[in-house]
Amino acid sequence: MAIFNKTKKAAISPAPSKAAAAGGFAPGYSSSNVGVNMIGQYYTYREGEARNQAISVPTINRARDLMASVIGSMPLKMYNEMWNGDDMEKVYIAPRSWIRRPDPTVSFQFLMSWTLDDLMMFGRAFWYITSRTADGYPASFTRLPAGSVTTTDMAGPVWFAPSSQVYFQGGEIDPYNLVQFLSPAQGLIYSAPNAIETALKLEAARNRNASSSIPAGVLKQTGGEPLSAQELADLASAFNAARATNQTAALNEYLSYTETNSTPDKMLLIEASQYQALEMSRLANVPPYLVGVATGAYSYQSSQQARADLYLFGVKLYADAIAGALSMDNVLPRGTYVEFDADEYLEENFMADRMDDEEVVVRENTQEELAR
Repeated sequence: MAIFNKTKKAAISPAPSKAAAAGGFAPGYSSSNVGVNMIGQYYTYREGEARNQAISVPTINRARDLMASVIGSMPLKMYNEMWNGDDMEKVYIAPRSWIRRPDPTVSFQFLMSWTLDDLMMFGRAFWYITSRTADGYPASFTRLPAGSVTTTDMAGPVWFAPSSQVYFQGGEIDPYNLVQFLSPAQGLIYSAPNAIETALKLEAARNRNASSSIPAGVLKQTGGEPLSAQELADLASAFNAARATNQTAALNEYLSYTETNSTPDKMLLIEASQYQALEMSRLANVPPYLVGVATGAYSYQSSQQARADLYLFGVKLYADAIAGALSMDNVLPRGTYVEFDADEYLEENFMADRMDDEEVVVRENTQEELAR
């Protein structure tokens, strides 16, 4: 207990110190302040054209929003690891002051959602340290959009380590004042550019087909004296008027009517769109059901696991990357770590599923009673 109390006390954040505020450079580092001066100039921030194209794909947009809603709902917890005689045990401790709102200007949900967005699209994300505590560790942060950041020592699309040559809006940033998040998975704009381009072309084709006027059928003269253009137009108008009012339309032996072979499914490329949406859900690591993709017979029992799958196969990848970077020695003292608390999210899913199960049972019983 004495060790626990000592550890718990040591983890409490010292008061922020103006003298330790970020904005300068690490010892021995010199650069212009162009990049630093652009931080907070939000009108200059850009998410990047490739990212904007990717997010315009409906399935990717839906997958991103689903995962963002989950990670924004999970609080961070801070802990130490202690040897209990058999293995390492987590001992949760009093957190540092920034744990609930790393960026004082925006909500925790907003910051985490857009950090996940950067990791998902670019495979990396950046926070700039805006102030430090008296012990030199960060006290607050602000996000730098990955689409506005370039690194001259690594061009991508694979990021092997935190960059030591970082530029924001064309100005160099001291990496000492950055937290760099690296995703284990390659960013979508690098791993799936062809699939994203195909999805965009398919959506463009659907829009063209939806707005184009394709005739319902064709009236064709097969013999006799050729009709003039005006006579053909009058004949088509009379034929359409008869069909619209369910009257009998008359044709002579020299005229024939053929329906066009266009159906809504063919015009809107439904089958191709379903396949493309399935591909996008695979790339985004999101269960197809959650993004509205039909994958054959769907049973109620499988839905109980769907939201848990969203966390396990989608969100957890990025949550672990964020927690891992925030547990590095440039953010916290060695031996102190953070993690997302997913227990409440998963427990809510379990309770919601139980309520749904009970509702289904009641509904089935009611139907049986009505059938008697």
